[in-house]
Amino acid sequence: MIPLAVHEAGLPAGLVAIPIRTRLVGPGEDLAALVAPAVGGIARPDDVVAIAETAVAIAQRRFVAAEFVRPSRLAYLLARRAGALATVNQPESLQIVIDHVGVRRVVLAGAAHVLGRLRGKRGVFYEMLGEAIAAIDGYTGTLPPYERAIVFGPAEPDRVCDDLRERLGFGFAIVDANDLRRAKVLGASRGLVRANIERALLANPHGNSDEQTPLVVLTWRGGGPNPLRAAA
Repeated sequence: MIPLAVHEAGLPAGLVAIPIRTRLVGPGEDLAALVAPAVGGIARPDDVVAIAETAVAIAQRRFVAAEFVRPSRLAYLLARRAGALATVNQPESLQIVIDHVGVRRVVLAGAAHVLGRLRGKRGVFYEMLGEAIAAIDGYTGTLPPYERAIVFGPAEPDRVCDDLRERLGFGFAIVDANDLRRAKVLGASRGLVRANIERALLANPHGNSDEQTPLVVLTWRGGGPNPLRAAA
């Protein structure tokens, strides 16, 4: 793997990230039909198109309106003690986690989190529940009609990316990125270097508000081989 050095602007030197605005993604959306005209004339065959996980999940109908979730007392109790930026500070989102992993596991994680904080360790609650929390995006109140939607992680992200590559010819990655300089590739078409794609998206060119830019074209303009693609 070729490591990417990050320059002052927040992007790896030689790598250009181009946010692409699209129409609003809807349930049942044909992602290839959405992507093709949006990146036409912009993306080149060797580029990688990064798609926000929320857009893919909505197209797969993997979301629920918060109004359809009835939080328990436990969900309210724990949500009040979560950080302001945490998904689980929303009792509806936390209730979905409880429904998924069970009350006992959530209570144990909460107790371990308290003990961890007393010992100066943070994040134990998230470590113990792992993907049960990571796979949920809480409602953000930014983009109607999804401002109260709790979005789950996309299904079969690798297969989705391979299908898009077969239909459109570009490399594809489904990513979870935020403004805290964290980026994770949830799925990618074959032949891509996931770690370098994550580094390329640390500055979150997708945006986390109402930009309506679920696509980012990553194009390599540096010298030598494209570090987003594995060596043949």
